[in-house]
Amino acid sequence: MAATDGNKKETASGLSRKLQQLRSATHSSAVTEESILMDASRYIRELKDRVEKLMADAENSKGSNHQGPLVEVKTLEKRFQVKVYSESTSPGLLVSVLEAFDKLGLEVVDARVSSTTNFLLEAIIVNEGGSGSLDDQAVEQAMLEVITKSKQQQD
Repeated sequence: MAATDGNKKETASGLSRKLQQLRSATHSSAVTEESILMDASRYIRELKDRVEKLMADAENSKGSNHQGPLVEVKTLEKRFQVKVYSESTSPGLLVSVLEAFDKLGLEVVDARVSSTTNFLLEAIIVNEGGSGSLDDQAVEQAMLEVITKSKQQQD
């Protein structure tokens, strides 16, 4: 019988050690066995939900071959940093973008452009028109309109 009691103590000690490891891995502050197991179950469910969401996001981004234009405008003191990307390009798109800048009273100070298979523009522009009410959202909206019109003309 003494050997059986020793095995039970070892088993209980091993179980206690495993529960403490589980408690640590799941960042649980529970004390009782039931609470530790409940926290672990909740933690596993949260991880599963996060994995499913990440997989769905990855599938959505992979499944959308046609991506709309991306326009990012940041205000840098009296300048704007403009990044425009479109999966497709069309003749005259760069000219249309530059004309839109001109209509807004903006002057290009520095720019990089690529328009072989897609359109990419990175530019630093300044507000030469003196219009203090011009903000990054107005510039972004103007760029999106130019790209949309250009695509419509291409189709």
